[in-house]
Amino acid sequence: METKCFKCGKTITLSLNSTLGRGDRCPQCSADLRCCKMCFFYDVKAYNECKETMADRITEKEKANFCDYFKIGTPQNDAEKQRQEMLAKAAALFKK
Repeated sequence: METKCFKCGKTITLSLNSTLGRGDRCPQCSADLRCCKMCFFYDVKAYNECKETMADRITEKEKANFCDYFKIGTPQNDAEKQRQEMLAKAAALFKK
């Protein structure tokens, strides 16, 4: 499985059976990997910036935490970038 670091954007390869521990860090920039900004449920538009309604509030989104609902995901800045690119491509398709 591959994902990207939320901080430096470098690709990180994880084995399918591995789980990220609280001490795991990005090999390039040493950012914490088991943090809100690397979680599938992280969403700046959601209440407490988390789509998981049962999760406790965590204020420091870039620091390692003990959230029981953590699930590795694509960092939102990358997902937002992909969304913008897709919208631009769609607009180009229908442009006169």
